[in-house]
Amino acid sequence: MNANTLRAVVYIASLCGLYLSIAMLVPAMVDLYYGHSDWRVFTTCAFMVGGVSLLAAMATRGAPPMFTKRLGFLLVNVLWAVFSLAGAVPFMFSDADLSFAQALFESISGITTTGSTVIVGLDSMPPGLLMWRSLLAWLGGIGIVALGLFVLPFLRVGGMSFFKMESSDTSDKPFARLATFTRAFIAIYVGITLACAICYALAGMSRFDAINHAFSTVATAGFSTHDASFDYFNSNAVLWVSTFFMTISSLPFSILIVLAVRGRLDALRDPQIGVFLGYVIAFSLSAAIYNHLRNGEPFPDALTHAFFNFSSILSTTGFSSQDYLGWGPFTIMAAFFATFIGGCSGSTAGGIKAYRFVILFNILGTGLKKLIYPNAVYSVRYGNQTVDAETQRTVFLFFSAYIFLWVLGSMAMAALGYDMMTSTSAVITALSNVGPGVSPLIGPVGNFSSFNDPELYIMSIMMLLGRLEVLTVLVLLMPIFWRN
Repeated sequence: MNANTLRAVVYIASLCGLYLSIAMLVPAMVDLYYGHSDWRVFTTCAFMVGGVSLLAAMATRGAPPMFTKRLGFLLVNVLWAVFSLAGAVPFMFSDADLSFAQALFESISGITTTGSTVIVGLDSMPPGLLMWRSLLAWLGGIGIVALGLFVLPFLRVGGMSFFKMESSDTSDKPFARLATFTRAFIAIYVGITLACAICYALAGMSRFDAINHAFSTVATAGFSTHDASFDYFNSNAVLWVSTFFMTISSLPFSILIVLAVRGRLDALRDPQIGVFLGYVIAFSLSAAIYNHLRNGEPFPDALTHAFFNFSSILSTTGFSSQDYLGWGPFTIMAAFFATFIGGCSGSTAGGIKAYRFVILFNILGTGLKKLIYPNAVYSVRYGNQTVDAETQRTVFLFFSAYIFLWVLGSMAMAALGYDMMTSTSAVITALSNVGPGVSPLIGPVGNFSSFNDPELYIMSIMMLLGRLEVLTVLVLLMPIFWRN
């Protein structure tokens, strides 16, 4: 590995650590506003993290090297590691009194927009700490969308790489200039967050709850300010507002930008949008009907809770309004499989993602046709575009690695003494960045506070692997990556 590459990575990571230290002043001001002494913790942490970052940036400052795939892979991993470590510092020194493993888990859960938590008693936690959790998730959401739109396509491991499929025509791209695209993305992200906060407030939330839940909703993170999550509010209006914004935030931001800025309705023809909305409706309707028939829940209420909870799972947000594990075996199984699926590429959602299912389905269809007509030539299509062989290979690599890591992590959890449902559910909810699992211990009314340090480290690794599209991390384990 070139020394200049390592220097550049450390320099960029130090600058990002400096920006994150400035963000720590926001919860400090929140605590100061509400008269809580925890503002001193965040102020001290901001100077600590900022000082270390500034010294590292000054020591590694220099001419930037040419951006290569090797630099890209290393930079992505180091950035998320720095964010996770820096974000954990306030948790260790705050009133939550978390151990290093717990603080790191909480920080990674926020920055990867997973939403799992080890904190019990959120209703009585300092307001600054609650704001820090939500802010971490919101900032993580910005980084995740940027990763999916700008970095991963270049590295050819995921993201919106299908825009490059056998076409040199750039007219289909939302904007020719990256700077214009970036400004539009930030404006849309902030605009959706403001709209969500206003709608929450109008639906009955306090201003503090509305802001925190808006951050968490748009980032599809699932962090709440209450242990009971959305069951605390007992409002169907709040649930439908959240369902709408969770769904919107799971759509490709490039499509939202094209739609909002240029008014191009044809952008909605992206196949993954129809697939994602289709399985949200299918899962929600089937769960609502099942809950109504089996448990006698009034159908309007059953429909509201089903759409909210399954939109939350499929968007990988992780909010809950009821203990849907009590609806019956069908709902438990549906929630378990929904945890794998995820939202659209180029959004804040995690999971396997809809566009990969579209490509896998078309590869399957093409393979079956080849069995009937072996000499015929068939191309794998994604909408109007042809999927090149490299993209097909990457999709298969991702899917295989995803399942392998899930099995490996589940076996590790079982070796630590957990039952099959808890083990398999905990690992897939971390890998897909969903939040709650489907066992009583870590389900919608549970949390991860009973996990010991080894389990928390496993979950933390899985959250990072899932958020960075698996292959981006695994490539660093190859010895050839580090050779000059």
